[in-house]
Amino acid sequence: MRIVRATDATINEAVQIVKEGGLVVYPTDTVYGLGCDPFNVNAVKRVMKVKGRSKKPLPVLVASLEEAGEIAHITDEAYRLANKLWPGALTMILRKKPALSNVVTCGLNSVGIRSPNHATALKLIQLSGGFLIGTSANLTGKKSPRTAEEAAKQVGKHVDLILDAGASPIGIDSTIIDLASRSPRIVRPGPVGAREIAEALCIEESRIC
Repeated sequence: MRIVRATDATINEAVQIVKEGGLVVYPTDTVYGLGCDPFNVNAVKRVMKVKGRSKKPLPVLVASLEEAGEIAHITDEAYRLANKLWPGALTMILRKKPALSNVVTCGLNSVGIRSPNHATALKLIQLSGGFLIGTSANLTGKKSPRTAEEAAKQVGKHVDLILDAGASPIGIDSTIIDLASRSPRIVRPGPVGAREIAEALCIEESRIC
């Protein structure tokens, strides 16, 4: 495990690791993430082993809504939210497409997708093909790390590289909204509030809480 400052050179190094099936820790706007190629099943299984979980699906970070549409069905609500609140701290649960392995979603027909508002993360995602596993770089049940050092203490010995870009500006996990059910519903409160989401969807706040 190496902790390196995030530069063009080290981001390219991280990209190569991802493409070769390795694991990297990287900064986002919310917390530090633990990533790999979501289309590499062995790498995905390794992420789950590192985190100590096997029955909870993994979210996927995307460079844009265009990439999201390759692995999930984009609803009208998703378009509205992405146009208003992406890139940002909002994860949307959408019905997945066959292109994404069931291993990532633990057999569920839905997947959490987000585009982070962080230059290093976005560059890493874009250069890695537009997709990256986006789970937090912590052990299951432990606090999500805001810094590279905090991530290293939890998962450092199991990853190939840690990109350090300073503390994540928000410091808490993203808001999650379920758009795969009959009606939108916030399943994890976070930085993006219910009012912002309701305004973007042009509905009453009480309908999503």
